[in-house]
Amino acid sequence: MAEVNDWNARVIEEFRTNQGRLGGPFEGASLLLLTTSGAKTGRERVNPVAYRIEGGTLYVFASKAGGPHNPDWYHNLVAHPEVTVELGSETFPASARVITGSERDAIFARQAEENPVFAQYQEQTSRVIPVVALDRVA
Repeated sequence: MAEVNDWNARVIEEFRTNQGRLGGPFEGASLLLLTTSGAKTGRERVNPVAYRIEGGTLYVFASKAGGPHNPDWYHNLVAHPEVTVELGSETFPASARVITGSERDAIFARQAEENPVFAQYQEQTSRVIPVVALDRVA
């Protein structure tokens, strides 16, 4: 777990230092920073996550690289849907809502078509990878 936390900390630092631009394996990737409140602790947690924008809506994917369980940040936003998004140099509050059914399937399919690693993640796990809309709060 410490390795993941160290890795996340490095990505977060690079993201914030370079207004959302990352190098190395994430160069050109669509990543944002998602701040959630811990489901049990209420403590703020920051995670880099992949996103896509469709029709003005921002979506994130709880892939956890195809792991058997949803990532902690997903459980956090289900418990506390008020989140903060850092996208490029912009930071704003948002409300998270889980997308289900055929709408979820269509959004995920388009993400997997543009980023085939997401199709691989889904093949690796028996769970349905959640798709979450992040609606900007005025």
